[in-house]
Amino acid sequence: MKKTAYITQGAVIAAAYFALCMLVAPIAYGPIQFRVSEALMLLPALTPAGVPGLFVGCLLFNLLNPAALGPIDVIFGSLATLIAAVITRQLALRLKPSLPNLKLKNAKTWLLPLPSVVSNGLIVGGYLLFLLPDTTVTIGAVLLNMLSIAICEAVVVYAIGIPILFLLKKSPSILRLSGWSNA
Repeated sequence: MKKTAYITQGAVIAAAYFALCMLVAPIAYGPIQFRVSEALMLLPALTPAGVPGLFVGCLLFNLLNPAALGPIDVIFGSLATLIAAVITRQLALRLKPSLPNLKLKNAKTWLLPLPSVVSNGLIVGGYLLFLLPDTTVTIGAVLLNMLSIAICEAVVVYAIGIPILFLLKKSPSILRLSGWSNA
């Protein structure tokens, strides 16, 4: 991929992630959070620019988050997204021969969102309660929060992210314009 296309794709992905977060900001943070932007977490399966794009978009939102959760959220929340994006990209590269033929009934399709679910559940779920005011933090509460974040993430990446992946994968014009045809 040419450098200009890579930077442009990354910037568009970052902007989309940030815009979607801002659009649903009231439900984009907290123990129960539905960041609709997390549906984009499967883009690294289609383009390497998805990795920095998602990281930058998440970093920007965490910096400007209306909840102002501070530097821990900025650093570790963004790191959770980066880790998930890198693992998703690596997983997609291992699946590359079968990626163009992914079907909903194929088990490999359902593996792609897992890095995002696990990374956010463990990392964000592990620290979030410590940042929220008036919250009693116990080991049970942290474990429950990890589960809650993972479930919310799974809802978004599976219910919205997989359809987006299939839409992009099946659209020749989008693939041609984006250069994503060669995952």
